[in-house]
Amino acid sequence: MKSLMMQGVQILATGSAVPDSSLSNEEISQIVETSNNWIITRTGIEERRVLTGANKSIIDLAVLASLKALDKISMNASEIDLIILATSSPNDLFGSASQIQAQIKAYNAVAFDLTAACSGFVLAMITASQFLQTGTYKKVLVVGADVLSKWVDWSDRSTCILFGDGAGAMILQACVKLDNQILGFQLNTNGNYCNHLSLSYKEDSYSHSILNIYQGSFKYISMNGKDVYKFAVSQVPLSILKCLNSVNIAIDDIDWLLLHQANHRILKAVADKLSIDNKKIIMNVNKYGNTSAASIPLAFDEALKEGKILQNDLIVISGFGAGLTWGTILVHWKS
Repeated sequence: MKSLMMQGVQILATGSAVPDSSLSNEEISQIVETSNNWIITRTGIEERRVLTGANKSIIDLAVLASLKALDKISMNASEIDLIILATSSPNDLFGSASQIQAQIKAYNAVAFDLTAACSGFVLAMITASQFLQTGTYKKVLVVGADVLSKWVDWSDRSTCILFGDGAGAMILQACVKLDNQILGFQLNTNGNYCNHLSLSYKEDSYSHSILNIYQGSFKYISMNGKDVYKFAVSQVPLSILKCLNSVNIAIDDIDWLLLHQANHRILKAVADKLSIDNKKIIMNVNKYGNTSAASIPLAFDEALKEGKILQNDLIVISGFGAGLTWGTILVHWKS
């Protein structure tokens, strides 16, 4: 029988993967009317990675990121009990996590998808933590992966400049409370503004001749940039403060601010509202653009590789995006 005693959660390893093909602002300016200066001024993005070639999907990136995480700690994939794939661009609407399970040979793992767009990885981390803290599972692989280049309207200047493709993975393990790394979390949803950022389904104008069933297909990404900016800058700082207050930690104690990599203006505006020094912002949006559910684990993995995050550092992680959804996790790093 599984123990129901509450436990802590450790981050054992991280991994990330991006496509080889890059797309610069200059190249985008040959597709739509824009310029390198216009894009950098408004977004901070200099280039993004895009998955090119036939028969390529998020699975290719997700598997590579997962294997890198496993390799860092010499863990056999058979030790993984659960795989959660956070994505809004699956290659199978019935679920893509099982494909990761098969390809990395994690045959003892349950696998499922979680869809919450740019907040997906935060929600997936928290979901994994609940399974670990109750003792239901011991080791969980959380993957954030998106290939939104497949869902962008490349004639729409307001969105095609923003998005890139990538994947990030994190292996979490149950541990004794003293070694707990996830100190607290806070989540929100406001469905009244779901139309601000969506990838919606559109019915055909005609129905099946006998059944009166209207079928259709999914449209491209649609975004109200101004309102998404206002939402993020107003609500994300409140979420962070609520999370910190719940565990009695002050803003000044924070070593790193890791936000969803949507736009450098949003990242800096949130930091300014919280009076957090911009030197504490972990940022790689300039290299990869907005990679949706992949952005947080990708930036986290890079920060670790670069030696930015040190023993006992406190990291605020916050995701925000479609739904509208947003949430915060507080991590106490222990390598």
